[in-house]
Amino acid sequence: MQIAMKRRILAALLLALLLACGFGSAQARQDSALYWAISRDGAPAGYLLGTVHSEDPRVLDFTEAFASELDANQVFAMEMVPDLPTLTRLTEYMHYQDGTTLEQRAGAERFARVRAALADYRVPPDWIARMKVWAAMMTLSVPPPRTGLFMDFSLSLRAAGAGLKVVGLETLEQQLSFLENMPEEQQLSLLDQALDEYDRVAEVHDLMVESYLAGDLQALVEQVDEQLEELTPEARGYFMAEGIEARNQRMASAVLPLLEDSRVFIAVGALHLPGDAGLIALLRREGYELAPLPLPFSAAQGGGQPAQHSNNETANAP
Repeated sequence: MQIAMKRRILAALLLALLLACGFGSAQARQDSALYWAISRDGAPAGYLLGTVHSEDPRVLDFTEAFASELDANQVFAMEMVPDLPTLTRLTEYMHYQDGTTLEQRAGAERFARVRAALADYRVPPDWIARMKVWAAMMTLSVPPPRTGLFMDFSLSLRAAGAGLKVVGLETLEQQLSFLENMPEEQQLSLLDQALDEYDRVAEVHDLMVESYLAGDLQALVEQVDEQLEELTPEARGYFMAEGIEARNQRMASAVLPLLEDSRVFIAVGALHLPGDAGLIALLRREGYELAPLPLPFSAAQGGGQPAQHSNNETANAP
């Protein structure tokens, strides 16, 4: 139960960080692919796949050709490896350790709304009581998980099973510094937004998955920008500077030494790819060539039916 709950929070963290992104340059609009072959001086160097942090079965249904593309690498690089030590530390970070409670920080009325909203997520009451503001906000930013097998996690299992070395481009502490250092006023504002919209989270998520499977990065960006417009200018600026640009630079700095020594399959949130500060541009500046590829999913090539979200007990089982 606890490991399942930690994975739920980690998935919420990844998706909410993904939602903090946008771009607007002409070059970014040209670079609209989600899957890329990386080479340097004509020699293969690896692949870059923009992912969506979802457990929709269509983003787990890879084509047969994808297996050989994955197997051709020595290293699988993802944003953060969701191993047990990381999940254990995550529990500590997401809870106040000094006796402070969420009710004290958020107020009684807001806390009551959080507790009611998290009923569908099967979060234990003692977890809710000690949750940090950002942890509650992140949890409400994704639909209640059903299987726990998210795309990123599934890819890492496939890679490990194929003998690739699985590495993280960020540590948990690096990712959470963005949230831990966010002014509490902004955290409370984002929590209010999550509470106002949590009953639409599944709908918004499904729309993003549809755009993703259509290979429509521009539509994804527009959907995210629409959500960002609801934030204050200060919150938007903080998200872009600390949640996107700084993280993109950090991930690029971590992956470049790996590319020097090995063929690397890179899988990160799709909206970390575009823009002048995105991974596509950062890799090109280091002399790598990137060529677009079709998405490696059966549904992306042959269509498919949307997954149905449910809030019943079976759907929420860990």
